[in-house]
Amino acid sequence: MSLIHEIDFGTPRSKSEKMVTLTIDGQSVSVPEGTSIMRAAMEMGTQIPKLCSTDMVDAFGSCRLCLVEIEGRAGTPASCTTPAMEGLVVHTQNERLKKLRKGVMELYISDHPLDCLTCAANGDCELQDMGGAVGLRDVRYGYDGENHVFAKTRNGHSHSHDHSPENCENDHWMAKDESNPYFTYDPSKCIVCSRCVRACEEVQGTFALTISGRGFESRVSPGMSESFLGSECVSCGACVQACPTATLTEKAVIDIGQPEHSVVTTCAYCGVGCTFKAEMRGEEVVRMVPYKDGKANRGHSCVKGRFAWGYTNHKERILNPMVREKITDPWQEVSWDEAFNFAAKKFKGIQAKYGRDAIGGITSSRCTNEEVFVVQKLIRAGFGNNNVDTCARVCHSPTGYGLSSTFGTSAGTQDFDSVEDTDVVMIIGANPTDGHPVFASRLKKRLRAGAKLIVIDPRRTDIVRSAHIEAQHHLPLMPGTNVAVLTAIAHVIVTEGLADEAFVRERCDWSEFEDWAAFVAQPNHSPEATAIMTGVDPRELRGAARLFATGGNGAIYYGLGVTEHSQGSTTVIAIANLAMATGNIGRSGVGVNPLRGQNNVQGSCDMGSFPHELPGYRHIAGDAVRETFEAMWNVKLNPEPGLRIPNMFDAAVEGTFMGLYVQGEDILQSDPNTKHVVSALSSMECVIVHDLFLNETANYAHVFFPGSTFLEKNGTFTNAERRIQRVRKVMSPKNGLEDWEVTLGFARALGYEMKYNHPSEIMDEIAALTPTFAGVSFAKLDEVGSVQWPCNEKAPLGTPIMHIDGFVRGKGKFMLTEYVATDERTGPRFPLLLTTGRILSQYNVGAQTRRTENVVWHEEDRLEMNPHDAEMRGVRDGDWCRLQSRAGETTLRALITERVAAGVVYTTFHHPTTQANVITTEFSDWATNCPEYKVTAVQISPSNGPSEWQKEYDEQARQSRRIAMPVVEAAE
Repeated sequence: MSLIHEIDFGTPRSKSEKMVTLTIDGQSVSVPEGTSIMRAAMEMGTQIPKLCSTDMVDAFGSCRLCLVEIEGRAGTPASCTTPAMEGLVVHTQNERLKKLRKGVMELYISDHPLDCLTCAANGDCELQDMGGAVGLRDVRYGYDGENHVFAKTRNGHSHSHDHSPENCENDHWMAKDESNPYFTYDPSKCIVCSRCVRACEEVQGTFALTISGRGFESRVSPGMSESFLGSECVSCGACVQACPTATLTEKAVIDIGQPEHSVVTTCAYCGVGCTFKAEMRGEEVVRMVPYKDGKANRGHSCVKGRFAWGYTNHKERILNPMVREKITDPWQEVSWDEAFNFAAKKFKGIQAKYGRDAIGGITSSRCTNEEVFVVQKLIRAGFGNNNVDTCARVCHSPTGYGLSSTFGTSAGTQDFDSVEDTDVVMIIGANPTDGHPVFASRLKKRLRAGAKLIVIDPRRTDIVRSAHIEAQHHLPLMPGTNVAVLTAIAHVIVTEGLADEAFVRERCDWSEFEDWAAFVAQPNHSPEATAIMTGVDPRELRGAARLFATGGNGAIYYGLGVTEHSQGSTTVIAIANLAMATGNIGRSGVGVNPLRGQNNVQGSCDMGSFPHELPGYRHIAGDAVRETFEAMWNVKLNPEPGLRIPNMFDAAVEGTFMGLYVQGEDILQSDPNTKHVVSALSSMECVIVHDLFLNETANYAHVFFPGSTFLEKNGTFTNAERRIQRVRKVMSPKNGLEDWEVTLGFARALGYEMKYNHPSEIMDEIAALTPTFAGVSFAKLDEVGSVQWPCNEKAPLGTPIMHIDGFVRGKGKFMLTEYVATDERTGPRFPLLLTTGRILSQYNVGAQTRRTENVVWHEEDRLEMNPHDAEMRGVRDGDWCRLQSRAGETTLRALITERVAAGVVYTTFHHPTTQANVITTEFSDWATNCPEYKVTAVQISPSNGPSEWQKEYDEQARQSRRIAMPVVEAAE
């Protein structure tokens, strides 16, 4: 193995279809029109020296190192900013150019430290490389670096060790900024190439960096000369990746040194599915570098994927299997075989006592497709029932129902590249800058290029208005009124004759469209009539509807603010209706795009994790489908659908469901109505938790199987765009087994043998049983990088865009979407509505990110309140608040902000000490039982600190996490 070096072409690729031919150093080369001379030269194998150019950002032309000569033109233009043109004759090297480049390099080096041997970038420094490339041997201007290379003591002598401001007379010198937990900023090594500034602007879209000062006083400045940590920097790492020197350097590189080999793998955080190069020394990760060939992220990253992988080595990680008879007992460390046999004996005993259906399992949306597949196979074939569910139950199960009903498939229609062709973007119930930041960066780039934006959200999220972007329409609806708003938008489109009749007649059921159009055209669905429920200005809503219908390619992106409602499925159907009515399906730049929360939510659903569906979304009751699985698995399958997660909990309280295997999910922290979940788990006779840490669910567990991280396993993830990507093992599992091997060991102890030697064999079985995966194999993924299902004979390289020539179900189906108000109502006791969500630095229940330096940005969950509501209750910013609902109460500190409207409050759920879900109720989506996290009636009052429930919970957790010391026999 060696380091994977990606070619830097210097400037971005041109998308022009017209080709031009020019001659560079005597060789003819043809490139798309608009390609820079620098890139054209690199494509034929000639690297022109450069410092300010990189192909991730637009050409800048500041370093003057990439000069060339063009026959027939005067001067020496910069090759990065000069476009290739038909018939040009270019020379990249001659005496004149050599002399000019050496002169430029001398100026750079005269003001740069020469501590190359001890510099963290030694071996990976473009300035060093370019010095060699231009043949620099001496510097006529000296090496004193009076400007900012060294601090100067009061006696005037240069001193590179004592950099304290009180001993420094050189006002130009700036100390190293080490405020960011993941990287340092050393101004003395900055060559002011502006690559970091441009990466922050063009790639990330945050605009947190600038160049302050002029001439030799120029510096990169976070904000108004703030620290990196104190500025608007979101720590995505784009600036670090762009930096050609050691100015911006990962602290891990400083501590460990340069990596010596790399492995391409896939991030294990959100549903964007970013591809990374894990750069290693031995089995130690030095850094994670976003891979430019990654088709989901195109070389970009966020703070989680780029930096927050340290949980792999966290001291709280459990590496040995553990068991106990009662949840009040301390844990006992045992061998793998002892743990498997203990768990198998418990489950067999439960089935013997209570019946075959008394046990079940929950698959993980953080594990690989292969690991999820074997868990659902174990439950169906080994347990003998279909009591399998997944975390998608509590997030995107309405997506599956709504899109399969209208389009015929249970997934999004586009790839992420599609956003580059979008003219109007509608975001509803999603906060991409926090939840899906890499996609958000691509979206913001398109918005800066002229696309229009409609945001439907109770909060004023960052995407509504931030640097150089602003939504044309923000509809701050009351939580729970999504269906009413979307139906009102449809009302405007239909009554004003803005529907795409030609598309509907060709692609959809016309009679169903007529019924739907008559329904939405009713006066009670007008923006004016629905405003009393939704709180949305009718004029603003009408403007948004007209923009979406007439603005060109319209794309809808939505998240959990759509699905986690009592009408989640209805809202997804309403979104699909809107896309069909406006003809925004089946081409690039349009579509219905669910933004999945976890890295493999899509995959866990694809793999058959719902109690009524086998892999590939085929109903368990279908005889022909079931017989295919029975033949390969050599077992008779139960044709009856099993229990959903809420049904499991209810049955446990009733005493009929007594054993649960939980793979990589923390249901106690993530599921609604925490007290009910506690009651259910406490009622079970055996709970098996398979995870990295003793999470909140493990407080009520009897068996703990330690899990492996994404760095320690092979397999695949499927992201939000249906993209199947390889996960590659970069280090040995610290627990001794990959997760699929743990499940196989447990199955073996139960008496059901599953024989696989490698996850690739599991994928081969998936492909044999699942038509949409028929063309997928590890060999193909290694060859082409990734594919999007369906991948089969009809589409051997996958399907980036769905429903191009027709819907999977045949004709698109319009369905009526009657607004039904949730049963969760405000009133005198609970006059406010609570909605929940995520924050950029944290992920899901925080089990991973809380065990990284990301806590510096989010140490606790806070309660966002409008200033009016806070003043009415005597609450000030930072005060402890009592948050109470019909289900329970908790306390947390207030954050006073106008992001939320009066009457609405908001919090995150990343910290278990908050126990936000003790507040949420058991109301759920009518079709899928997806919990209604986004609407909870609450009251807020001042508090002195944690509630009694929080204190009791904390004490129980401490007692439950005790691990007995191993018995050491005395020496004879």
